[in-house]
Amino acid sequence: MNAEEQIRLVKKAVKGDPDAYGRLIAEHQEYLYKMAYLYVRNEDTALDVVGSTMLSAYQSIHTLKEPEYFKTWITRILIRAAQSEQKKIVFYSDLDHVKVPERYTGVSLEEKCDLNSAIEQLSEKYRTVIYLKYFSEFTIKEIAFVMNAPEGSVKAYLSRAREELKQILKEDYIYAN
Repeated sequence: MNAEEQIRLVKKAVKGDPDAYGRLIAEHQEYLYKMAYLYVRNEDTALDVVGSTMLSAYQSIHTLKEPEYFKTWITRILIRAAQSEQKKIVFYSDLDHVKVPERYTGVSLEEKCDLNSAIEQLSEKYRTVIYLKYFSEFTIKEIAFVMNAPEGSVKAYLSRAREELKQILKEDYIYAN
């Protein structure tokens, strides 16, 4: 779906067209599931998060002011739903199901595990900025919208998150040898 078609569908959905909303969700369902899974690390819980995201978004789509930001808007809703779900569960991570972007396919399973473990040690805002930037490939502006934070803060969070990751991964390497 091209950008113009998506904006047209968003405008229809904002006006109350359920078919347009359904097409938008169908277009983004895989992305929504992957983002939810990054947060909750469980297939069933990720599906629950996506379901509650779709319902919440449908109920409040009339509040969306800028149709071109549909994906970032629904991502914000998804993150809140995932955070809410995380508070309810003790989670278990099955690393065989973690999907890493293709550009990282040369990374060994051990390195993926180390990176995943390091990301989990970050604070919520740093973890979110890493997921959005490197796993969802959002721009700084889009991340700022999702996190409801100034772009300068997002850049600072990203810088600090990378520094913390370097430190965590360096320490793990030192202690492993």
